[in-house]
Amino acid sequence: MMIEFAKSLSGHDKNQFYYIWKREERAAYLVNGSTHQITNPKKKNEKHFQTIHHLPAEIADLFVNEGELTDAIIRGAIKKYEKLRLKEKK
Repeated sequence: MMIEFAKSLSGHDKNQFYYIWKREERAAYLVNGSTHQITNPKKKNEKHFQTIHHLPAEIADLFVNEGELTDAIIRGAIKKYEKLRLKEKK
């Protein structure tokens, strides 16, 4: 299972992080667990987001250890990733 996050580069959601739920040829379906849930993902053109391929092990473990993927798991993983990024910047 490939786990990828995305950072929005444009639009009203600029600088927000998402989990890439599904990819198409030139777009992806993005989920953040709150405003865009698994049942209603956001379709975004690949030009408008940056893919984050290499996630810290502790973030990837959240997806592996929990079993079935839910909005709560995605929401928690994004929050944890944002906290880790803030620590790195300091």
